[in-house]
Amino acid sequence: MVEKQTAVYAAVLRILRPMIRLLLRHGVPFGAFSDLAKRVYVEVALDEFGIPGRKQTHSRVSVLTGLSRKEVLRVTRLERPDDTETAGRYHRAARVIGGWVRDERFHDGSGNPAPLPVEGEGATFSGLVKEHSGDVPHRAILDELLRVGAVERTAGDEVRLLARAYIPVTGNEEKLEILGTDTACLIETIDHNLRAEPGEAFFQRKAMYDNLSDEAVGELRKDLAMRAEKFLEQADRKLAERDRDANPKSAGTGRRRAGIGIFWFED
Repeated sequence: MVEKQTAVYAAVLRILRPMIRLLLRHGVPFGAFSDLAKRVYVEVALDEFGIPGRKQTHSRVSVLTGLSRKEVLRVTRLERPDDTETAGRYHRAARVIGGWVRDERFHDGSGNPAPLPVEGEGATFSGLVKEHSGDVPHRAILDELLRVGAVERTAGDEVRLLARAYIPVTGNEEKLEILGTDTACLIETIDHNLRAEPGEAFFQRKAMYDNLSDEAVGELRKDLAMRAEKFLEQADRKLAERDRDANPKSAGTGRRRAGIGIFWFED
């Protein structure tokens, strides 16, 4: 038990170092981080560590977390940071770009995302947004994609896709949204694998070497990024075929979220 706890502490220290560096860079003091950590401790204890058939109490949460009952009550009353608007922008924009990449109706003769007129006849940006992001005004999506550097307006007043995935060139709020969602997915996958029975672990792999030259790293960064991009585009098409929002004809029961990073995640 002591060895396992030591391993957990060592892992947490490695996770926290880049996180604390980011927090300091963005002016987040320890007190604010401490309150956020306490709040999550309390929420997880309340939601996931109750005794079956019994209502979870603040006293039990206090025992589980090591916080006093007074502190448990205090952190539950703190105002919750709300990134709903940012998350909404991120997911709407990601759906539009994903549709642009895989929907042949919006491709050119070579099978690539075509430059699109904003409105008009045939394949248009407004039609793309309507097809893949519902009733959101296409002007709002266009302004957002222009703001983060994901598209550009051409001299012929068409919209051209600059990246085949939603990776904001600008827009720190969107980048921080990715930090929250992607890091959480990876940790959830690792947590599952720590508890999984043989044969039930999620895919989670990396390839790493520690004696590469500067020149090799520069070459590999470009080469492997292109290979990974190609793989993820294939994965995106496979997932979209079975997603009932992207493909209403796809049948099945339940509602689950799943994807691959080069690690599989689901909840």
